Amino acid sequence: MKVAFLGTGLMGLPMAQRLLAADIQLVAYNRTPEKLAPLQAAGAEIVTHPRHAIRAAECVILMLTNASAIYNVLLSDTAWQTLEGRTIIQMGTITPTESQEIRDAVVAGGGEYLEAPVLGSIPEAKAGKLSVMVGAEPEQYERYFKLLQNFGTEPLLIGPVGSAAALKLALNQLIASLTTSFALSLAFVQRQRVDVDVFMQILRESSFYAPTFDTKLQRMLDGNYANPNFPTKHLLKDTELFISEAKSLSLDLSSIKGVRQILQTAVKMSFADDDYSSLFSVIKEWGEAIGE
Repeated sequence: MKVAFLGTGLMGLPMAQRLLAADIQLVAYNRTPEKLAPLQAAGAEIVTHPRHAIRAAECVILMLTNASAIYNVLLSDTAWQTLEGRTIIQMGTITPTESQEIRDAVVAGGGEYLEAPVLGSIPEAKAGKLSVMVGAEPEQYERYFKLLQNFGTEPLLIGPVGSAAALKLALNQLIASLTTSFALSLAFVQRQRVDVDVFMQILRESSFYAPTFDTKLQRMLDGNYANPNFPTKHLLKDTELFISEAKSLSLDLSSIKGVRQILQTAVKMSFADDDYSSLFSVIKEWGEAIGE
């Protein structure tokens, strides 16, 4: 089977490299051609237009920024006409509604569609240890299980299309909220002149400790948010997707709306392309950040 990979950014590149390492024939497209150089050097076929990648492959993997990018790359007039007989696997973060609408468009074009968003960042992508959540029919899941194992050893069938997209948004909401809460507590103990090491010792021994706290601690203490595994702008995008999808579910969204405001301020403070732990700087400098 030949696979087309559309979208080779921070996550897409190591994921595509996993396929090449497994001796899977790969044709790749990216809007920024320079990002394709490592794949070309590793033996991937490189194309300059997405329709060429779709035509050349039986299976098309999408790791694109958002639903708008998917429509532009996959469902433009020229690309949509090439979908017949192809399987589309959407692995980025979009809303359940968007995923279902894209599925309908793909099916109308004669193709089949499943979603397989992933939890994890660049280290997990490189190691093939992502958590792969699959929204598909059981037969589709079984048919593409081995392919998806290149990204994570135990791809999990969540349910029909939309269910995996929903779970991914729920998890990313938790990432945003957990990190914000930890940053606020860290800033608080610093201002109160409590020893950070003692704070972390007590926290690590508690039932509410999460490993992400240690992952982000040093970045926050150093104010060093460069070389992100997940940029602030992407977490903001996912938080906004969560809010937009959750509005119709009669949930109280006041807490996550507060997190969104902090992320929005981080982006305004020029942290858009930095690690999302940059929200710590917003919390520490809140008055200055909002002009008080």
